[in-house]
Amino acid sequence: MAMAVNPDKKKAFTLLELIVVIIIIGILATVGLSQYSRIIERVRGAEAKAILGAIRSGQSTYYLQYGSYASVISDLGLTVPTSCTSTNYFSYNIILDDPRSEGRRCTIGGKSPNWTGTFYCMVIWYDGRFQENGCDGGGPGSPEVR
Repeated sequence: MAMAVNPDKKKAFTLLELIVVIIIIGILATVGLSQYSRIIERVRGAEAKAILGAIRSGQSTYYLQYGSYASVISDLGLTVPTSCTSTNYFSYNIILDDPRSEGRRCTIGGKSPNWTGTFYCMVIWYDGRFQENGCDGGGPGSPEVR
């Protein structure tokens, strides 16, 4: 005997099923956004490393030409932000007493969003060593020099 199908009965989701789906989407979105923020910050760090590498190369060239390191970045012929402005995430500086360059993450006045942590800095010495959170003798959680 075949079962009769009621043509007036419509298939639909229950309110409970919809609430469960919305909660799951919310959890996935929260996890996704936090991962996205970390990835974006890594990309900004990679950009800073590339700029520090360009400064290091410029300093090597300058040293070969003049026998000393440049005291200001503009002498290297590079357009690099030396202060926090609304167009950059890092500001860069040359330290002559220990030949190196620093890239400091802007905490105020930089491109939004500014760094919300306590301190973040990258250093490259002209002999090729690199360190994150290494300005002024290291920062909180300073890793080994590479």
